[in-house]
Amino acid sequence: MGKTLLWLLAALLGLLLACIALFAISALLVDKRREYDKNSPFYRFLLNTATGFCVKLLGIHIKVTGLETLPGEGRFLLVSNHRSNFDPILTWHVLKDADLAFISKGENFHIPIFGCIIRRCCFLEIDRENPRSALTTINKAAKLLEDGQVSIGVYPEGTRSKDCILLPFHNGVFKIAQKAEVPVVVACIQGTENIHKNWFRRPSQVQLDILDVLPASFVKENRTCVIGQRVSDTLRGALEEKKG
Repeated sequence: MGKTLLWLLAALLGLLLACIALFAISALLVDKRREYDKNSPFYRFLLNTATGFCVKLLGIHIKVTGLETLPGEGRFLLVSNHRSNFDPILTWHVLKDADLAFISKGENFHIPIFGCIIRRCCFLEIDRENPRSALTTINKAAKLLEDGQVSIGVYPEGTRSKDCILLPFHNGVFKIAQKAEVPVVVACIQGTENIHKNWFRRPSQVQLDILDVLPASFVKENRTCVIGQRVSDTLRGALEEKKG
């Protein structure tokens, strides 16, 4: 019995080391100076596998509603409120079939191994302080949608709300959907702000709701401020309802 247990532990350790080596070698093959315009099924598999493992390891339980309202085919722009660094991770975990690529701050692309993997999955870096650079990112995101490579995820608030209060929107992000002529999916996430306090101590309960889908026709016919107001009102209503 003792030898069997030792062999089992050795096998598990070997498997873990092999996985780490696979991720490390795969990351080395990614050009850190390049923004990729083709989604890689292999790197997407690595991303989803690692995410699934971390969700189980950290004891994160995700309750999801509204998946049936997602577009049946084609890509979309996903917008959501933003409370924690876990928000995009859990969102792409739930919406695996959408091949979500988030527009993210530059620091995330410098995280060892992880930064290379998300880069290869067509995630895009944005410089919030440089309007011209931000416009270039918007155009690249629209092109990815037009080519059907990925769906794009973005946070209109532009940053995390540490007080969990919905912040003012940067409505320019809706130009992505307008340029690509795709629907806007509105999602609301709650509970992720507690994960860093709970990990390895107690399970974390997270709620992810798909609240609304704005048709491509509505997005095309309206100004970004109108789209932003509708999304903001929808999110604010959902957050207040949960709070109450």
